[in-house]
Amino acid sequence: MVQINVSQQLKSLIGTTRNYQVSETVNINNNDCPVKGEIQLLRTDRGILVQARLGTKIELTCGRCLNPYGCPLTLNIEEEYLPTIDINSGAALSLPDDADYFIIDEQNILDLTEALDNYALLGLPMKPLCREDCAGLCPTCGNNLNQSDCQCPAPIDPRWAKLTALASANIETTSKEKGTA
Repeated sequence: MVQINVSQQLKSLIGTTRNYQVSETVNINNNDCPVKGEIQLLRTDRGILVQARLGTKIELTCGRCLNPYGCPLTLNIEEEYLPTIDINSGAALSLPDDADYFIIDEQNILDLTEALDNYALLGLPMKPLCREDCAGLCPTCGNNLNQSDCQCPAPIDPRWAKLTALASANIETTSKEKGTA
């Protein structure tokens, strides 16, 4: 988990920034992923603005060959975190009705785990491929065509089946006319 105690920064003047280097393992998409990068925290009038550029690698399954592979992701996070208690008095603070923020808990801990997970899920490819030229699996025998070729005949697209049959019949007729059949 990426957690930062921001109690001193909440007492600071608006505009105060702090920078942190991160190198941790975080659970993203039910995988333990190494996360590295830089986080900048900016004190705002309402709370803390987090701006982070983090890199990670998530284990995915290729959509063509079904092999696992590591998918690199760059996460550009920009989110505002609001405190739930007043740093000076300890009184509970009311939070805005909109849901476009994260919270800083009662111990003044800013937890980036949920934001990391959300940004990573948004950054995942819709069709994960281990490489752009992945050949996938043979539709007949299931052989991984990236590792070796199979001896299966090339599948005929059913949309072209009648045309293929017509072409085969035409070849047979031409062969018989020439007397080679």
